[in-house]
Amino acid sequence: MKAVCVFGGARSGRNPAYGNAAEKLGALIAQRGCALVYGGGSIGLMGRVANGALNAGGSVTGGCPRR
Repeated sequence: MKAVCVFGGARSGRNPAYGNAAEKLGALIAQRGCALVYGGGSIGLMGRVANGALNAGGSVTGGCPRR
């Protein structure tokens, strides 16, 4: 299985273009047949990239480090 790891911020930033680009990236990863591995957040840029992949039918795995 091919996978792409993406780590982004838990905030979307001030420019809406960043969030839109994150969703497009997630969708592109899924459309290319790759799984997404990401930081596990459901908000901000991490959430947007995951939603983009999921909405395109992709496989998503989130990971959260332990402290």
